[in-house]
Amino acid sequence: MSGQKPSLRSGDSPQSRFQVDVVTEASSAGPTPAPAPAPASTDGSKPPEESKGRFRVVGFLDAGALGSAMDIGLPPDVSHEPDAARSDSVSLHSTGTGHTHISDSHSNTYYMRTFGHNTIDAVPNIDFYRQTAAPFGEKLTRPSLSELHDELDKEPFEDGLANGEEPSAAEEAAALAAKEGKGGMVKFGWVKGVLIRCMLNIWGVMLFIRMSWIVGQAGIGLTIAIIAMATLVTTITGLSTSAIATNGFVRGGGAYYLISRSLGPEFGGSIGLIFAFANAVAVAMYVVGFAETVVEMLSDVDALMTDELNDIRIVGTLTVILLLGISVAGMEWEAKAQIVLLVILLAAIANYFIGTFMAVESKEPKGFFGYNTAIFLENLGPDFREDESFFSVFAIFFPAATGILAGANISGDLTDPQSAIPKGTLLAIVITGITYVAVAISTGSCIVRDATGDHNDTVSDTVNCTDAACTLGYDFSICKEGGCQYGLMNDFQVMSLVSGFGPLISAGIFSATLSSALASLVSAPKVFQALCKDNIYPGLGVFAKGYGKNNEPLRGYVLTFCIGLAFILIAELNIIAPIISNFFLASYALINFSVFHSSLANSPGWRPSFKYYNMWVSLAGAILCCVVMFVINWWAALVTLLIVLALYIYVSYKKPDVNWGSSTQALIYNQALTHCLSLTGVEDHVKNFRPQCLVMSGYPNSRPALLQLVNSFTKNVGLMVCAHVRTVTRRPNLKELFQEHARCQRWLNKKRIKAFYTHVFSDNLRHGAQFLMQAVGLGRLKPNTLVMGFKTNWSEGDMRDVEIYINTIHDAFDLQFGVVILRLQEGLDVSHIQGQDELLSSHEKPPVGKELVVSVGLEKDSDQTPASNQSSPLILRDIKSPLSLTDQRLLESSQQFKKKQGKGTIDVWWLFDDGGLTLLIPFLLTNRSKWGDCRIRVFIGGKINRIDHDRRAMATLLSRFRIDFSDIHVLGDINTKPKKHNKLSFKELIEPFRLKEDDMEQEAAERLKTQEPWRITDNELELYKAKSNRQIRLNELLKEHSSSAKLIVMSMPLARKGTVSSALYMCWLETLSKDLPPLLLVRGNHQSVLTFYS
Repeated sequence: MSGQKPSLRSGDSPQSRFQVDVVTEASSAGPTPAPAPAPASTDGSKPPEESKGRFRVVGFLDAGALGSAMDIGLPPDVSHEPDAARSDSVSLHSTGTGHTHISDSHSNTYYMRTFGHNTIDAVPNIDFYRQTAAPFGEKLTRPSLSELHDELDKEPFEDGLANGEEPSAAEEAAALAAKEGKGGMVKFGWVKGVLIRCMLNIWGVMLFIRMSWIVGQAGIGLTIAIIAMATLVTTITGLSTSAIATNGFVRGGGAYYLISRSLGPEFGGSIGLIFAFANAVAVAMYVVGFAETVVEMLSDVDALMTDELNDIRIVGTLTVILLLGISVAGMEWEAKAQIVLLVILLAAIANYFIGTFMAVESKEPKGFFGYNTAIFLENLGPDFREDESFFSVFAIFFPAATGILAGANISGDLTDPQSAIPKGTLLAIVITGITYVAVAISTGSCIVRDATGDHNDTVSDTVNCTDAACTLGYDFSICKEGGCQYGLMNDFQVMSLVSGFGPLISAGIFSATLSSALASLVSAPKVFQALCKDNIYPGLGVFAKGYGKNNEPLRGYVLTFCIGLAFILIAELNIIAPIISNFFLASYALINFSVFHSSLANSPGWRPSFKYYNMWVSLAGAILCCVVMFVINWWAALVTLLIVLALYIYVSYKKPDVNWGSSTQALIYNQALTHCLSLTGVEDHVKNFRPQCLVMSGYPNSRPALLQLVNSFTKNVGLMVCAHVRTVTRRPNLKELFQEHARCQRWLNKKRIKAFYTHVFSDNLRHGAQFLMQAVGLGRLKPNTLVMGFKTNWSEGDMRDVEIYINTIHDAFDLQFGVVILRLQEGLDVSHIQGQDELLSSHEKPPVGKELVVSVGLEKDSDQTPASNQSSPLILRDIKSPLSLTDQRLLESSQQFKKKQGKGTIDVWWLFDDGGLTLLIPFLLTNRSKWGDCRIRVFIGGKINRIDHDRRAMATLLSRFRIDFSDIHVLGDINTKPKKHNKLSFKELIEPFRLKEDDMEQEAAERLKTQEPWRITDNELELYKAKSNRQIRLNELLKEHSSSAKLIVMSMPLARKGTVSSALYMCWLETLSKDLPPLLLVRGNHQSVLTFYS
């Protein structure tokens, strides 16, 4: 810039309200050609031209590759001239993750005249809302808030994804594959992609070889009821599928994608695996059905190759190889094959209906008389035989109604899944439902239940012959004794008899079986590929890879082929068939439940454009599906539920690192909010008290021992918040702050520490702790106990930090908090030790090279200012420096609460009644498995002449509290004078911090006390001499009685605010707790936390 104002390009044509103008910025060197495309910087360094620019430019796309303005989602009035050599133009650059970013710099500026202002603020654009692997357009990244809000010399945030969307490797690969295949990808509309597939799958062999038998058993009336019930289940499921499919963009994966994105990976992962397996085995079922028909025809002409069973295997194997070839050839060939099969199937159905009007006298002995009222009335009611019932017949029919997800299963290959799935699925259900009803009525109206096939069985006795056939001149009453081969009840091929051209019905059977097999052979790999892409089950990622312009899952095809071939060779599918039907029904049940659950969660993100659904109808559909599962086969339903439950538990335990915004998350939020609000209307009761701890931990990995111990008595009992007060001298980088917060919370989750992480910026620990104690929490979920680490090596540091530390304790008491301080002799802070723990999540780790993340303290020992003065975690590569002996002990000590403690004691020195917190914490610890072998010993103060009385009184109190203890010690010698050398050590400890006002003038002493308020006055020392001696004496008693304890929990001494100096109070705490096992100093807020009332 040479100080000149950018001049806007103008033209004669009128500009629109949102016109994009190119800005020409003159420079002293004159116009320069546009910069050549440069790859995005990978090392984070700035390109040379950035130094003068306002904002960092990561990299540029090739101008020719951008295409027209419409290709990249710009407004239609944006003119893009890639060949024009100008120094400034509309600049778009890639973020390296498949996004295009609208950038602004002095040399490349994207100005939009928005509401009369020149600004980089962008108008609403659909491409800002795309995800990474958007197949219909490239994702643009809108200008970030920092780019619009920060000062001009500030760098913007790094380019990222909106709303926390982090692209997985699979998504990036899919995006890349989509780009490579752009233009050649085959996509289907709702007719070819959904309607035809669903109709072919629903019109199965049941239509031709079982429908007539069902009418014979159940009668026309109950058959229509059976069809209506099955259609009701599929219609409700179709409505639910439509609702989910129109609630956002649908990718490949069908039922798995719909369920997993609605209910989460646990349900989606479990149902996805069994749904893919069910489709793979369904291939075998349909192929075996086809092979059986072929072998039956060969048997009729005496042309069997070996025997019937082996011929079924041979024909089935050849058929599935042919189908695999069609599938591998690509979705386009598969779709053409489906159309051919549909034409044959429609011709067969039409052939049947035409045949019903062509009554031939030669067919009458076999039971076909054409449409007749007498036959209709006779077949209207049921005639169940051979132990059949309504539900058993329903169980046989229902699998014919399945197949409604055939279109949804190839959702990734549809042009517009949101429109195609509802229209195609629901229309297919209507058409096929009407067809089944029409076939049921027609067969029941023109075919009698039993026929002999003998022309000589004419009516001879008009008195005893009462059947409908009698009115038509035939007497089939002999069939009541059994043995007849014709009629609805006896001849499965009766539709071939009725049809105008019998072989066409056989062709229809072939078409129905092959089309269903082909649909299943395509569905299984597609669903399995989507499942593997999400990496729900480790080790299955090899099947996620796609090939060609349509990203075909060739490996999945081979796996499906192998599974199908294995079951074809078994050739005994009677046992597996009910389980497969139940697998499909389980998928339908979960789709219905997904809609109910999403509606119940009331998430703002649940906005399906398909409005014809109801949450309660969907719930009824889910229940209906479960009922039908047990009606079809109760043991198969149990097996299905057990398999789903086992997979659900496995996925829940593995906790896949995915976030799809499921309705489960939304419902959990809803319930949490509701319960939090309901708690605010109820006063706290002592019986429900639980320690809710605000732990001043700093970075969570800085003080692992502190976190592990607090987690032991708060896990599943009370709230735990890891707090971090960050003292900074410069303005914080907010982007780094957000990332750091997420990393710390992930670290806690990874370590299975049930806690929240929060941080504040403040000028010192005290003010930060004040903010936290006042602001952290929600309603009743608010901390009531402050937990800190003991200030190690405090005497060697700045005493102003001690003043801040002690005042933080005073503030906690002022705010009615309890206070807990943990001291380990080795210290707590391990942040200065390289490589002690990691804060990076798995997807943040680079693919190669070992990296360790550590928090590096700015001071020698960060325990001096807990939760402050620490830098952010750094990445250190391959650093293997030997640890000092002190650091080794510190590391070992920091892990001591992570392991099982074994047999030992927790010594509770309950010297002062603080409301019972000192006793409650040890009790909660002993309820944990890690501390379960430890027994509680209680130490109390007393008088020598009343030791037995005090012991009995304490035993009575503990028994009333229902707290188990192993022993009670009454200390009658607390007020005995301490040993001389210990008193001398205490004197040496306080010497550097004394004011010594007697050795200076009064004015100078007052000035020094004002400047250094922590100093100990002679008057104060004399006033609290007895209390100082008590701390020395208590330390002697602790060493005498509790030197071998696993943990000591002791009443913390109090110091009167404004009277006892910080240095003296710190000396008391130091003297009391030095050279001891792990010590927990506890002081409640003197409100009762224990009660013996029910």
